[in-house]
Amino acid sequence: MTTGKWMAVAWPAFLAAGVLEILVFAWVDPQDLRWQGGPLPLSRQGVYTVAFFVFWAVTLASSALTALLDMRADEVNR
Repeated sequence: MTTGKWMAVAWPAFLAAGVLEILVFAWVDPQDLRWQGGPLPLSRQGVYTVAFFVFWAVTLASSALTALLDMRADEVNR
């Protein structure tokens, strides 16, 4: 994929991750999250950061798959 196409995939994924972050943490307090029965070993800001990158990775994968499926056969087989 060209740089322009990657930016067309990454930028909307970044924006979607930001919206997901806002929506999820409007209802969830990171200090209330538990892992294996105990509190998470991260600060609030750490949970926000990790969650943002997880959301971004998931939305990036979704956008990239959409871009891949939109490619013509001769573009894929180069």
